[in-house]
Amino acid sequence: MLSSCIIHICLRQNFMTTILLIRHAVNDFVKTGKLAGWTAGVHLNEEGRAQAQALGKRLAELPLAHIYASPIERTLETAAAIAKHHPQLKVQANAEIGEVLYGDWEGMAIKDLQRRKMWSVVQEYPSRARFPNGETMRAVQTRIVNALEALVRKHPDDMIALVFHADLIKMALAHYLGMHLDVFQRIVISPASISTLHLGHSRPYIIGMNDVAHLQALMKKRMDAEKKAARKK
Repeated sequence: MLSSCIIHICLRQNFMTTILLIRHAVNDFVKTGKLAGWTAGVHLNEEGRAQAQALGKRLAELPLAHIYASPIERTLETAAAIAKHHPQLKVQANAEIGEVLYGDWEGMAIKDLQRRKMWSVVQEYPSRARFPNGETMRAVQTRIVNALEALVRKHPDDMIALVFHADLIKMALAHYLGMHLDVFQRIVISPASISTLHLGHSRPYIIGMNDVAHLQALMKKRMDAEKKAARKK
């Protein structure tokens, strides 16, 4: 179990902040084929709400001290499902862990963006990529790493949960793994997944990446229910 594993490691690694890097659950905007970014009104769909509920139950017994979320609907709704099991905590919106600022690309059809020269740069050489009237990928990685370091200084020895976005989680993990930004897309971060990072005064520790055991359990529960229903026919 995640809870017993993390608590055991925390007892061994004193004076370290445990950060749960959590990607938001799924939504229907991806079906539009457009780049969401900070687009307002993107909510979790039915499957996303089920994922978030499973995520919340998974983290229910952990000694969370704070819950932070990117300040848009899909992340706040995922974080709220976690906070439901920790009534003493409020979800704190944090723009520093917010989605990439895609500038002119936000809301555009991905099929159209793929025809642009900058698309291949973003995919193959992101350290040189700049979104028109938006951020550079280098700046995004710097932003998320600075945000994590600030939270560690603010919450020494605590366990905190951050609910935000796949690319930013990948960039953070790449940084602490010593990977170059140009290969950060080799890391897979699934919706509603948990990656665990320990940060103290020196060497960082990656405890787990892309943990989706709670989603696998959800899928198994559904399959078992379908088999049971089929046997009754």
